[in-house]
Amino acid sequence: MQPDAHTLLHLTGINTPPIGFYDVIDPQPFKPFAEQKLCYFSSYDNWKKGESLCISTSRYYCLGGRYWIGGIEFTTKNKFARFLNQMEGFKSSDELMCQYLDSQKPYIIKNKYVVLGPLKADQYEHLKTVTFFVNPDQLSLLLLGAEYTNGSITHQPVRTTFGSGCGQLAAVFGDLDTDIPQAVLGATDIAMRKHLPPDILAFTVNKPMYKQLCELNENSFLYKDFRKELLKARGKLN
Repeated sequence: MQPDAHTLLHLTGINTPPIGFYDVIDPQPFKPFAEQKLCYFSSYDNWKKGESLCISTSRYYCLGGRYWIGGIEFTTKNKFARFLNQMEGFKSSDELMCQYLDSQKPYIIKNKYVVLGPLKADQYEHLKTVTFFVNPDQLSLLLLGAEYTNGSITHQPVRTTFGSGCGQLAAVFGDLDTDIPQAVLGATDIAMRKHLPPDILAFTVNKPMYKQLCELNENSFLYKDFRKELLKARGKLN
């Protein structure tokens, strides 16, 4: 059963609906679909309107996107690495970029399609990750929620990582079947940031972390003074 995020979204002030990353055989339950453009994140406004984006390995518009969601190899990895490095300056050498591409594996579609779009309770079994689009205040609350059950300084439930925006939606997690709650701070890819408002980042979580966030109760920080004082400072507390 899909956890209920209504209270979490209300108390954090997140008005933009989170999107799910689904791996499905049949995409029809996710209609209506947005028209796919060059970058997946150009669908940001479509997601807000309740539309989904359907991705398959046979239909793509972005060379990087088809690799990070689908695993469709570049014509030559070295050529793509040189483009990212020499044209965009992402790494200090072509060799380092190649090393990164060899080390960070893409997300391989298990069924036939990946759908990015609004959460569907009846499709929860196919859900891989959930992405919240948040401003800095909202991000700080989700970070606290991600750390709520963690007492270790060696285990980090939340991490940041170099990568494309679409790669940060699933590929950087590695094992998505784990029971360990995990989160990634995303939308740090400057190639896709133009599609988002300037004060918005992504906070992507696996299913165990999504459940943990949705289950934050009255004993948590969401109901305490620091959150209320923050909202009051922003003029958002009645």
